[in-house]
Amino acid sequence: MRYLRPAAIAAASFVLLLAAGGPGASVDETAPVVAAAPRIRATVLPDRFGPPAARARDLFTGAAFDACTAPPLETMRAWRDSSPYGAVGIYTSGSQRGCAQPRLGADWVRQARAMGWRFLPVHVGLQAPCSELSRKPKRIDPARAVQQGREEAIEAVRGLDAVGLGKGSPVFLDIEAYPSRDPACGQAVVDFTLGWTQALHLAGYGSGFYSSLDSGIADLAAAARAGSTPLPDTLWYARWDDRADTAGGGALDADLWALRQRVHQYRGNVEETYGGATLTVDRNQVDAPLAG
Repeated sequence: MRYLRPAAIAAASFVLLLAAGGPGASVDETAPVVAAAPRIRATVLPDRFGPPAARARDLFTGAAFDACTAPPLETMRAWRDSSPYGAVGIYTSGSQRGCAQPRLGADWVRQARAMGWRFLPVHVGLQAPCSELSRKPKRIDPARAVQQGREEAIEAVRGLDAVGLGKGSPVFLDIEAYPSRDPACGQAVVDFTLGWTQALHLAGYGSGFYSSLDSGIADLAAAARAGSTPLPDTLWYARWDDRADTAGGGALDADLWALRQRVHQYRGNVEETYGGATLTVDRNQVDAPLAG
């Protein structure tokens, strides 16, 4: 905030007094109060089939990790035997994935599943129009956000099919943290996500959404309050607070995505070793349906 000297403050006060009608001017208490426009407006898309029917065997509660690239199967076996983790995030599709996936394929998923692992498939595509990430330069076009979301969902379905994850599986759209200054940017993210969800439901898959609690998740929560539909079935929120829970916080109130529909990434970039195998991972707590 810029510092104002006392003389400047006095001059500014005089100008404001004149603008208000001079000494003794009164406020018109009958003047209408203009409500501030909501940050996120409602967008409603048809959702003929809705999400896949929930199956009890798909629900998972417990610890999960995600790593930039799918680990060797030997590491997965060592970690399954001696780590607290029972699920793993895998980057199955998207033009802006951060790492190559030389091992990830249908055979890798089949063998990891046989060990008892469950999966959080992730798609990393277009990012928020106002994103400041130089390493992910492709952005959502606000004028085409819904259609672009549908197109990314089709790509995500192809990625799931390539690794042997069939209908009913969820896949999480990865929207990295972005500044919250511009409501139009948040609206584009919401519309993109609604198109993504609509197309996934039509194809028979579950819709997930990953983002920071303070940006993408806050805007999705505002969209829910506004009445937007169809919203993602599961939210994966990032808040690195070292709390292994799914209690939410910020804009993610207790009544939103409350029916075992949450994943919490609570710490990032941690080096861990189990069974003699070391990985750098993000830690997550899950209470949601997973693939596998």
